[in-house]
Amino acid sequence: MSTPLLLDTDPGCDDALAIVFALEHADIDLVGLTSIFGNAPTADTTRNARSILELFDRTDVPVAAGADEPLLVDLDTAEHIHGPGGIKGDLPEPTTATEPVSVPAAQFIVDQAREHEGELTLAAVGRLTNVALALALEPDLPDLLDETLIMGGSAFEAGNVSPLASANFWGDPHAARRVVRDTDPTVVPLDATQHSGLPAAWIEGLARDAPRSGAVYEWATYYSQDDLDRYGIETAAIHDVMALAGLVDDDLLEMEAHFMEVGADDGLAQGALAVDVQGTRDEDPNGRVALGVDADRYRELVTDTIDRAIE
Repeated sequence: MSTPLLLDTDPGCDDALAIVFALEHADIDLVGLTSIFGNAPTADTTRNARSILELFDRTDVPVAAGADEPLLVDLDTAEHIHGPGGIKGDLPEPTTATEPVSVPAAQFIVDQAREHEGELTLAAVGRLTNVALALALEPDLPDLLDETLIMGGSAFEAGNVSPLASANFWGDPHAARRVVRDTDPTVVPLDATQHSGLPAAWIEGLARDAPRSGAVYEWATYYSQDDLDRYGIETAAIHDVMALAGLVDDDLLEMEAHFMEVGADDGLAQGALAVDVQGTRDEDPNGRVALGVDADRYRELVTDTIDRAIE
């Protein structure tokens, strides 16, 4: 039986691959996309989400536009990583077939949680503003969901926007703090995602003259050579897909239950994920965190799924 999934996302190149993975994998029933700022402003990420759905002929999936700015900090986006407008590659211009629904993302999250009560997985792979606002609308949201799945944070791996923080938590630390504290989440941080890029040979084998595989090639190669050298990796980190891959393969990620908290102060604490592995706070675990991954298993799962989508 497939898992109903609502994907809160900021496409973004790795987000685009996550959307394709969710559309194609038989164990996932993608019930909607909610957009959020991050890799670009929300207007751009909303357009990108719609374009991806149109490219893969899935205009049946509804899109809800999300918040335009963080709760308290200034907006910061990453077009310098993901390309102008937040995504690389040629995408179709969205049509009325993917016009966003009339309610904002936070309300759409609540509505879908109620409609699929006890069954829905909410996967948030961008800034967590929409989810925090949904919690404000419906404090019982965690009880309505089967699982809250987060791609973000850096437990013991170096951060990618500060020494301690990942972009998704740093970009709205107050939202991240609220969501991690109150949703009993499954967190997939950089510790699992940073060093598990897709195989270089598979990427080079993608046909670049076909619309779908050409777009996938651009998304899989969104890191510059300077980025690859900085992180000591061969191919770009495809962070967001890993959270969804773990959803369909229980043996993929090395999960541990711990007390977790996110720093919201200015400076180094902003967006830092603290995982209390030694129990120094004497607090019960408030979620699970992925601290390792079977990288070969991950790559095989993702490439097989994407291959089916671009056939």
